[in-house]
Amino acid sequence: MWKPILDGTLRKEALAAVNAVGSELLCETPGSNFRRLASGSAANFHQRKVDGSLATGAAGLAIFYTYLSRAQGGYETVALELLKKAGAAVSSTRMNRSFFQGFTGVAWTIAHLREWLLDPDDNSTAGIDRLLLTLLSKSPWKASYDLVSGLVGFGVYALEQVPKARAIRCLEAVICRLDEIAEHKTHGTTWLRAPHFLPIVHRNECPQGYYDLGLAHGVPGVIAFLGYVQSLSRKLSQLGSTRHKVRGLLEGAVSWLLDQRFVREVRSVFPYWTGPGVTLRPSRVGWCYGDLGIAVSLLNGASALNNRRWRVEALALAKNVARRPVSYSQVVDSSLCHGAAGVAHLFNRMYQATGENFLRDAAREWFERTLAMRRKSSSVAGFFVMARKGKAPPRPVAESGLLGGAAGVGLALLAATTTIEPAWDRMLLVSVPPSRGPRRSARPGRRA
Repeated sequence: MWKPILDGTLRKEALAAVNAVGSELLCETPGSNFRRLASGSAANFHQRKVDGSLATGAAGLAIFYTYLSRAQGGYETVALELLKKAGAAVSSTRMNRSFFQGFTGVAWTIAHLREWLLDPDDNSTAGIDRLLLTLLSKSPWKASYDLVSGLVGFGVYALEQVPKARAIRCLEAVICRLDEIAEHKTHGTTWLRAPHFLPIVHRNECPQGYYDLGLAHGVPGVIAFLGYVQSLSRKLSQLGSTRHKVRGLLEGAVSWLLDQRFVREVRSVFPYWTGPGVTLRPSRVGWCYGDLGIAVSLLNGASALNNRRWRVEALALAKNVARRPVSYSQVVDSSLCHGAAGVAHLFNRMYQATGENFLRDAAREWFERTLAMRRKSSSVAGFFVMARKGKAPPRPVAESGLLGGAAGVGLALLAATTTIEPAWDRMLLVSVPPSRGPRRSARPGRRA
């Protein structure tokens, strides 16, 4: 059962912030495209221009208002109108196929919210299912493999539709494509992020590509995804021979990942990425990149295989982050992706799965930092994201969306203050199930 971790004054402050987000996102504020909506009314809503995506647009906001409505009531109409807006964007605008910015993420949102907002027999995602199956039938796979825009993202969508037959077929195809592009090395299995998938600045620095160690873009995302599939595979006999590939890929990926730790570095245990000729840099603390996201992915794998050693590695890594000076974190805003709210939520998720008190304490501290970051200017409900335009220094910007904006912060705060499990975080691959192993603290120390 999900337990709220904030109480007293801190809980009141967090709930006030959530309500402020809910109110201000319905107004025309910097970074928002919405008019104020009367309770239960959607007047003028469809005339507003709004991105339909999961990361920054209507799909992500529909998730926020659905969970806010479940906790407090009163926002069902708003959530449904946002979901319709997201669905309409798929057919009325040019959207790519990616999970966070494209139509796959919109389809995931429809699948996730179907229970609360739609007819259980709604089949509006069938066309996208068929399109993805056609796409995934192409071999060899030449596109990205990651969560944000590639194979893992398609797999996360399929997991949300299980046990539908098309979802099983999609999972099988994703696993087969991951298997065929995997690189089997001395210390395990990994996946190359090819140079043409890199930002230009990284492409110039790493002309041969690199092996990405971020949960959003790299191997930890594959590990977390395979952990989910492995957990389900005992119930999904339809996966057939594909089931046997999952365990081998998962074990190989964890083995390779654990071999990538720094030998001597106090600012992080793992670098951002690695590879021949790549300069290794200490990573930030966040969901998208860093040791904490890696810890969650390891815990997912540990839960799937009941692997005590991986569990100890995951908890030791999380304890390292919890004890690390905040100045090493590179956290400069409150966002879910790479900010304080995301860090707090990951600690909270791991606490709910393991019962380790140091994780709860770390989550509370990061929620306090999240709330302390609120400011009146250039924000939505006081929450901002640091953004760079061109070569100018980063500056605080108001952002409404789920991944980088106020909606995501609101969801994390809501999860910390209510008994409603934040099942929305399955899209982040951090929804760790409770561990079947004994609940003991990992030994303190810097190394995982």
